[in-house]
Amino acid sequence: MYEVYLISSVVLYVLLFIAAAFTIGLVLFQKSNSDGIQGITGSSETFFGKNKGRSLDSKMKKWTWICLAVITVLAIVAYAIALVATSLLGA
Repeated sequence: MYEVYLISSVVLYVLLFIAAAFTIGLVLFQKSNSDGIQGITGSSETFFGKNKGRSLDSKMKKWTWICLAVITVLAIVAYAIALVATSLLGA
């Protein structure tokens, strides 16, 4: 029983690490939402402004949220497995 807990927890923590590293990379490559100095001059409609749903930034934001959901689910599963293992193993 302990071997199953050990293997499953190692696999979950490796998956958590990969998802966290991927999320960090996605966040670092995204553009900032603030206008900065461009906010003074006003905004102009561009191709990317009209097709915001299809732009690379919107896809990166979508994948960021997906990765965060995966991290949340994996963390909850890892916690549940730890609770079950401690109750079964009596530690």
